[in-house]
Amino acid sequence: MSYIGGNTNPGNYIGSHPVIGIASSFPSFRNRIINGDMRIDQRNAGAAVTTTVAYPVDRFPTTHVSDGAFSAQQDSSAPVGFNNSVKFTVTTADSSIGSTQILLFRQFIEGNNIADLGWGTANAKTVTLSFWVRSSVTGTFGGSIGNNANDRYYSYSYSISSVDTWEYKTVTIAGDTTGTWLTNTSIGLRVYFGLTAGSERTQSAGLWSTPSSPFIAGVTGQVQLLETPNATWYITGVQLEEGTVATPFEHRPISVELSLAQRYCAALTAGGNFAGFGSGMATSTTNFRALIPLPVQMRANGNPLTTSGSFIWAFGNSVSAFSLATTSNHHIMVDCTTTGLTYGNFYTLTDSGTGNAKMIIASEL
Repeated sequence: MSYIGGNTNPGNYIGSHPVIGIASSFPSFRNRIINGDMRIDQRNAGAAVTTTVAYPVDRFPTTHVSDGAFSAQQDSSAPVGFNNSVKFTVTTADSSIGSTQILLFRQFIEGNNIADLGWGTANAKTVTLSFWVRSSVTGTFGGSIGNNANDRYYSYSYSISSVDTWEYKTVTIAGDTTGTWLTNTSIGLRVYFGLTAGSERTQSAGLWSTPSSPFIAGVTGQVQLLETPNATWYITGVQLEEGTVATPFEHRPISVELSLAQRYCAALTAGGNFAGFGSGMATSTTNFRALIPLPVQMRANGNPLTTSGSFIWAFGNSVSAFSLATTSNHHIMVDCTTTGLTYGNFYTLTDSGTGNAKMIIASEL
């Protein structure tokens, strides 16, 4: 087990060299990526996603535009020192990738978390991206790093040399001395893994550019995963840090990693039969407005709200519909549609007794 300020992960590497069984003195919170070991999946609990802007795990959505199809989900296959990865599978191949077609795995990093890098100035710092990857297809793959405005991009490449074998990759990127890099609660930095990227979404590796296309996702001549039927691609251990050398992956305690993820998505679950979510006053005989606290202060006001499972008001009738009444970054007010209420009385929203009630509120970049 490893903790903030220490690491005994036998699968860690510095550069291309393994670090086995040693205590680490590397700084805490050096990894700008959240959930890089793919262990947190608040939305799906390991179920597959198949659509664009869906999250197989927290903080990592997909982006997809092609004539093919895919599935992506949290997986238990992982290199030594990790327990989870994300697995992509091509379920319908696209034999001819159009110029703007893509399949991406990505994370947008909040500007507050890259402010110290000084990008867009003469003092821009170098960063290193590292990750573990495995694929049924070999060859040169690509990805990119870009800014919020989509007018500054750096493309990188990496090679997968062995079929279905975990390989460790590092990419060092000199910080951009031009362009606008936001340092607030908006997108500070875009990190793309380009599993498929058409010609208008690629450029040569190893350079910063101002692209004429809306954004860059990979490198010229890269592997197009969607062209191969049933192809698979896995990733875990994603780390982006300041410096020219990849340090061992920062394994933060689960409570810390979860709270970092909850700034962007909070899944509120019953935690037991008839467990409560929040309380509020009846505004009519068929509606009460419940105040529901959030576990951490979110990046911005939460929206949208999705629900699953069955709810009641304690201990009465079922709640048939929900809508956000007001929202902030530390609580939400939810209108709950039901029956049998008395105007002005207070009611508590609870699980129905099945233990499966769940609310998800998002504040993603």
